[in-house]
Amino acid sequence: MKPVVSVVIPAHNEEAVVPAGLDLLLAGAAPGEFDVVVVANGCSDGTARAAARPGVRVLETPAAGKAGALRLGDAACRAFPRVYLDADVRLDAESVRLLVEAAGRPGVLACAPVPVWDLRGTGPVVRRVHRVHDRLIAPSRALAGVGVYVLNERGHERAFPVPDVISDDGWVDGCFTGSERVVVTEARSVVRPPRTVRAHLRRRIRVRQGNRQLAALGRQGSPLRLGALGRLLAAREVGPLDAACYLAVLAMDRLLTRLRRGRAGWGTDAGSRHRDPTAAS
Repeated sequence: MKPVVSVVIPAHNEEAVVPAGLDLLLAGAAPGEFDVVVVANGCSDGTARAAARPGVRVLETPAAGKAGALRLGDAACRAFPRVYLDADVRLDAESVRLLVEAAGRPGVLACAPVPVWDLRGTGPVVRRVHRVHDRLIAPSRALAGVGVYVLNERGHERAFPVPDVISDDGWVDGCFTGSERVVVTEARSVVRPPRTVRAHLRRRIRVRQGNRQLAALGRQGSPLRLGALGRLLAAREVGPLDAACYLAVLAMDRLLTRLRRGRAGWGTDAGSRHRDPTAAS
């Protein structure tokens, strides 16, 4: 069977999470329907071994880096459209088919699913911070921040090769405007955010660094305004305690940003790479 879609999964030390994601992706797929390429990049664990199974091609490179892994996997793809999927994000076969259908609509070049946030194991403060943040960014969410984006052949010509940036989804999102990129409301990705305040702050460091990289490349995003938080409170979409937790962590985030300014390094975003409690041990 000729594949109808290619799926690229960059994976850096993802031994704990990649098996369950692949099992879910392939469980509802016909043999040969999906061309799945896992790129184990700079791994010091058993990611490549954990990803090996029928229907999956595993590529290995000693160079760690998501953008490079995306380019390597992309070069090995056999079909359009192409799904670019984070290794710790869950996506089922039916959602892939819905995304493929959307990518074939006239005028559409890129699409993404709606994220479902898996908050199991997260602390109460992080839950409240996430509740506020999710509602703040929901009106402008498109391809970035959901762990999955899909490009058809015309969209691929515009967005690839992805440059060496932290925020590959932010780069791709900025390649399209208006109706060229769509959110497929029937498709779902399951995303596991950081569990602790510390992990959340580490991730925020990477987000800020990624945003600075994009700004240097002329891709300026829209900053969040505190007035939007007031509107959420007035509409009772979030509560006062939610807002207080969000503002407290935001203050910590900004303080750490000032203290770290000028230091090298991206920080480590391992907060969502814990083993799936529903997976077999």
